[in-house]
Amino acid sequence: MQLVLPAFFIHWYVSLFSQTFFLHRYSAHKMFLMSKFWEKFFYFLTYLSQGSSFLSPRAYAILHRMHHAFSDTKRDPHSPMFFSNVFTMMWKTKDIYNAVLNRKQEVEERFEHQYPVSKTIEKIGDSWISRIGWGVAYVSLYVVGFIYFDMHWAFFFLLPVHFLMGPVHGAIVNWSGHKYGYQNYDNHDQSKNSLIFDVLMMGELFQNNHHKLPNRVNFATKWFEFDPTYPMIKLLTLLKIIRPNIKPDDAKF
Repeated sequence: MQLVLPAFFIHWYVSLFSQTFFLHRYSAHKMFLMSKFWEKFFYFLTYLSQGSSFLSPRAYAILHRMHHAFSDTKRDPHSPMFFSNVFTMMWKTKDIYNAVLNRKQEVEERFEHQYPVSKTIEKIGDSWISRIGWGVAYVSLYVVGFIYFDMHWAFFFLLPVHFLMGPVHGAIVNWSGHKYGYQNYDNHDQSKNSLIFDVLMMGELFQNNHHKLPNRVNFATKWFEFDPTYPMIKLLTLLKIIRPNIKPDDAKF
């Protein structure tokens, strides 16, 4: 247990940071800018942290921009309004994601923009060799914990979360963020803020705020709300790793 729980939380939060910082706020919204070196760095960090569930920045960003444009309508790629449970929503999202990833679905021009590109990481990350290799690594870690560190067998039930870390984060955000919580703004959709101190999802559960102000870097808008990713962005800006984008993409997509 001493080994596995810290490993789980490290995987959870580093993967979540990659998703909210790089895939969401940078790839989909271009809320800030960075050099090609740092873009490749965070691209690689996203691959390392998501592992077997690596998500393409382009495909992720296109689906997210579609989500804003068609929020909670039948054209929304992952609205919980049209599904009886979170698993069927995830499966439908997977089908749309794969169609966009493999360019088998026509994408409106307004959803295409300058996405981060690394053909090498993309090819490796989307290969079954990589996905299976990461899966074996996760299982091996738990086997070591079970044999040498007296880990309880019940912790093996955490393995599916490791295998599907990226989609799990997305499912929590899209299901909870459009089902449960409160609304600061009338966005003509079902987006909600599920938590006022969103430590669990690093600010991603301020969906109502984000749908109202999609290019606002700080997802918290009220004095009592806290977006844990925002101070990290402020620090990265102070260190000159990123810089503000004074002309972000059209908020209405």
